[in-house]
Amino acid sequence: MLIIVAVDKIKLLWALREPILQVEVGKFVSGTEGLHLAVLHCRKLCVYTVSGTLGTVEHGNQYQIKLMYEHHLQRTACNMTYGPFGGVKGRDLICIQSMDGMLMLFEQESYAFGRFLPGFLLPGPLTYSSRTDSFITVSSCQQVESYKYQVLAFATDADERQETEQQKLSSGKRLAVDWVLNIGEQALDICVVSFNQAVSSVFVLGERNFFCLKDNGQIRFMKKLDYSPSCFIPYCSVKEGTINTLVGNHNKILNVYQDVTLKWAAQLPHIPVSVRVANLQGLKGVIVTLSDDGHLQCSYLGTDPSVFQAPRVDSREINYEEFDAEMKKLQKSIKEATKIQDILPKSEKHRKLIVTAEVLPDLDAESQAIDSEVKAEAVPSVTVKVTIESRVTAQKPNLVVCVQAPLAVTCDQFFLDDLEPDASETVVLSVFLKGNCAPSELEGNCVVSYNTPTGVLSVAQCNFRLPLRLVCFPAQPSKAANHKLTIDTNKPPISFLTIFPDFVDPSGDDQANALGFQFLTGSKTTLLASKTSQRYRIQSDQLEDLWLITKELILRLEEHFKKQNCKDFACTFSGSIPLQEYFELIDQHFELRLNAEKFQELLSERAVQFRAIERRLLTRFKDKTPAPLQHLDTLLEGTFREVIALADAAEENQANMFRALTKLKSATHLVITLISLWQKLSADQVAILEATFLPLAEDTQELGWEEAVDAAISYLLRTCLSKSSKEQALNLSSELCMPKDTSRLKKNITVFCDRLAKGGRLSLSTDSATQQAAVMPGGCTTIPESDLEERPVIPGYTVKFPTHRQVAKQKSKPGLSEDAAEEEKP
Repeated sequence: MLIIVAVDKIKLLWALREPILQVEVGKFVSGTEGLHLAVLHCRKLCVYTVSGTLGTVEHGNQYQIKLMYEHHLQRTACNMTYGPFGGVKGRDLICIQSMDGMLMLFEQESYAFGRFLPGFLLPGPLTYSSRTDSFITVSSCQQVESYKYQVLAFATDADERQETEQQKLSSGKRLAVDWVLNIGEQALDICVVSFNQAVSSVFVLGERNFFCLKDNGQIRFMKKLDYSPSCFIPYCSVKEGTINTLVGNHNKILNVYQDVTLKWAAQLPHIPVSVRVANLQGLKGVIVTLSDDGHLQCSYLGTDPSVFQAPRVDSREINYEEFDAEMKKLQKSIKEATKIQDILPKSEKHRKLIVTAEVLPDLDAESQAIDSEVKAEAVPSVTVKVTIESRVTAQKPNLVVCVQAPLAVTCDQFFLDDLEPDASETVVLSVFLKGNCAPSELEGNCVVSYNTPTGVLSVAQCNFRLPLRLVCFPAQPSKAANHKLTIDTNKPPISFLTIFPDFVDPSGDDQANALGFQFLTGSKTTLLASKTSQRYRIQSDQLEDLWLITKELILRLEEHFKKQNCKDFACTFSGSIPLQEYFELIDQHFELRLNAEKFQELLSERAVQFRAIERRLLTRFKDKTPAPLQHLDTLLEGTFREVIALADAAEENQANMFRALTKLKSATHLVITLISLWQKLSADQVAILEATFLPLAEDTQELGWEEAVDAAISYLLRTCLSKSSKEQALNLSSELCMPKDTSRLKKNITVFCDRLAKGGRLSLSTDSATQQAAVMPGGCTTIPESDLEERPVIPGYTVKFPTHRQVAKQKSKPGLSEDAAEEEKP
C-alpha cells in the first residue's frame, strides 16, 4: 500500500496540476471501511479511491484513481491529520490546520466545525493521539501543546447561529490547553507511536534535539543531535521496552537510534525529506526515503548472502625463506617509493601549472580604490599581474586572490577559459587599503584550482608582497614618541638613501639617518639610525604602528646584505618586551567582545518583546468585534526603533572590534618578532610562536582570540616549557569558552616569557620537553618563579627579562635598554 500511495502520489502531481501539501490513507468515505486516499491542496481537500486491475499483458498491473468528494477551503491550508476523533468507530475524521491558526474538522463528506488556536502566530506540525483523543502541535512559542477533542467540540463560535454549514471566518472561543511543554526550539515533525512491547509515546523532532514524551507531556528521554536533522520515523524495536527511531539529516546520513543510543549509521545518495519503514514482497524492514526533488528509494540495512563458495586450496609445504626474501624486497620498494614520491612537487619544473604574481614597483597613476573608508584625500593602489603558465590541459581554472583585511582587491575571483599545454593567461588587478586602520600584514596569496583531463582536482598557488608605500607615505621625523624600541645589528648602519630609496628625497641630506612615515589613517612613525653604534630605533605614539616599519627595516637590511654576499648578518633585541602596552590592546579588544555579547542579549530581549506585541496586535485585528488597541501600536513602534538603534550600535561595535583585532594582530606580530630576536629562535620555533599567538584568521563570539591563545600557551607551559613532570600531568579543559576577564591570559603570557628567559625552548616533541624540564633551571640566572607567577599584573609595569649574557637588572625608560638610552641621538 505504501508503494501504491507513493506511486500514485507522483501521478497526482502530474494529473491534478495543483501543489500537494500532504497525502494520507484512511477510512474517509462513509458507508464503507475501505481505505481511501486524501490529498490536501492549498485551497482544497480531495478524497480519492484507488483500484487496481491485474494485468494480462507485459505492461503489468493497472491502477485507476477516482474522485469521491472534495472540500473547497476558505482558508489557506498548511497540514492535516486524521483519526477516530471522539472515539468514533469504523471511520476516520480529518482535521486541517490553516496558515492563520484555524483547525477545520471534517466528518468525511461534511464540514463539522472550526476553532482557532490561542496565541497563534505561525503554524507548526500537527498530529492526533487516539489514546488520549487529543491534537498535539508545536506553537511558534516553541512549546508542545495538546488540545482535547472534546474541548474543541464543545467550544462554540460567536456567530454559530448565522453560519451553520459554512466554514467560520471569525475567531472562536478561546480554547483551554490540556498540557504544555517548552522544548526551546522549533519542531520539524511530530509522531505518536503505540507498540505492544513499549508504552505509548509522543516523539517530537526539533532542530537540534528529538524528544520522547509521555501522554501527559512529561519527558521520557531526549537526545541532543550534533547535526541538522531533516526527517524521522519511530518504529517497533525487537528489544522489549525500547523504540527504534530513524533520523535523516542534511549530511545525507540515516541514523538508527534505540531510544537514545546510536546503533547504526548509513550513507544515502540524497538528503531525505521523508522516511518510512515498510514490508514489500515479503521483505521486512524496507526503508523508503524521498528526496526534495522527488527521488524515491527503497533500501534495507544488511548484506546479501553470498552463494559463491571458494574452492579448496591444495595444501603444500611453505618455504619461509622465499617468503622472507620476497617480503624484504617489497618493503625495500615501498621505502624507496615513499622517499621519492611527494604530494606536492618540490621543483618548478615538475609542476603542471605555475602561478606567478608580479607587483609593479610604482603605484597606480590613477587610483583604483573603490568604496574606501580611509579619510585621506587620495587612497593609492598598486597593480598586481598574475600569470598562469600551464604545461598540461587545465580545465575550468579558477583564480582567487586573497589579501588580509583591511586591504582589498578590485576583483578577487576570476573564472578563466580552459588552458591548453604550454599556454599562459595573465590577469591584472589592483590592491588598495579599504578599512580605516593599518593592516597587520602586507602579503597576498593567489590560488588557482583546476581539473586535469582525468578529472582530478589540482591546486597551484603563490604569494606576493605589497609595497609599504601602499599604506603610508613620507613625512617629517618626530623626536617625541610614547613607544620606542631599538634593534641591534652586527654591521655598521646603512644610510636610508640606500635601503629606503622610495621614502627618501635624494636632495635632503637630513634624511640619511632619520626617516618619518605617516600612515593613511593619520598616525606617524619615525625610524632613526645611530651614527656611532650599530643600532636602529623605531618610535611611534601607537604600539601597533611599530610593527610594519620594524618588519620592513629587517627585510630590507637582510636583502641589502644578501646582495653583498654577507652571510653573517644578524639582528638582535636586548631591550624590554612591551608587555604592559600589549596587555592594554588585549583589554580593549576583550571589552568590545563583552559589548558585543551585551548587544546580542539586548537585541534578543527586544525581539521577544516585539514578537509578543505583534501577537497581541494580530489577536486584536482578528477579533470580529473590534477592541481598543490600548497603545499597542505606539509600543510596537517604540520597540521597533529600539531594535533598529541596538542593531546600529551592534554593527558599529562590530566594526570597532575588527579594528581592535587588527591592531592586536599587529602588536602580536611585533611581540613575536622581538621575542625571536631576543632569544635567537630558529625558524621552526618562530612557527610555533606564530601558531600560538595567531591561531585565528578572525575571531567570533563562539571562539575568540583570547581563549584560543590562552589554551595554546597553557599547552606549551605544561609540555615543552614545564618546570617538572607534575605540570606535564595536568589536564587542560577540552572546552574553549569566552573567559570572564583577561587576567589569566596576561599571567600566562608573562610566565611564558619568563620561562623563555630561563632557557626554555619551544618544541612539539614530548621527549625533548621532558629533558628540557630537567635541564631548564640551570645555566642562567632566573627570576623567582613564585614571586612572578603569583603577583597580579600592575598597571604601568613593563615586564623585562634578562638575556643569557645580561644577568643584572636594567633600569631604563619604558621600552628602552640602558645602552639604547645612552647612545648618541642621531
